Amino acid sequence: MISAGDFRNGVTVEIDGQVLQIVEFQHVKPGKGAAFVRTKLRNVINGGVVEKTFRPTEKFPAARIDRIDMQYLYKDGDDYVFMNTDTFEQTTLPSELAADAMTFVKENDMCKICSYNGSVFSVEPPMFVELEISDTEPGFKGDTATGATKPATVETGAQIAVPLFVNIGDKVQIDTRTGEYLKRV
Repeated sequence: MISAGDFRNGVTVEIDGQVLQIVEFQHVKPGKGAAFVRTKLRNVINGGVVEKTFRPTEKFPAARIDRIDMQYLYKDGDDYVFMNTDTFEQTTLPSELAADAMTFVKENDMCKICSYNGSVFSVEPPMFVELEISDTEPGFKGDTATGATKPATVETGAQIAVPLFVNIGDKVQIDTRTGEYLKRV
């Protein structure tokens, strides 16, 4: 059991028969009255977001979420095909479930497939990926202004902002949670 006073981002709980993941939380101590916890919760099954407030002493059961490491094999039409590297069993997921997470994932990368009671609800890409720049404007000598960026396309087709010194063919490290350039590899 998890009390509302112990809520943290990413914690998954069962509330009223629904599996909800905490997106945001805030402990509020008003000048008058009792403290409370204001939260923004995402339903992991259907993706809906709700805002609720709780007393810090309310308790909820933790939801058991299974996260299985799987290798992304290929895209089949609108579906994504993954393989469990232990059992070699293949799983096909529709693009509604996986498309957002697959922005920076290329073939043969490892991902975590998240499921609740055997029902897959999301795909977690690796936190950091190394991708090659496939298209960007060329950098010029002297372009060293701090913080200046230009648009670039990586090998998966995603658009990111990179520093002016990055050129076509360079490998860069990207944070998949934010889509930000981290460094040149």
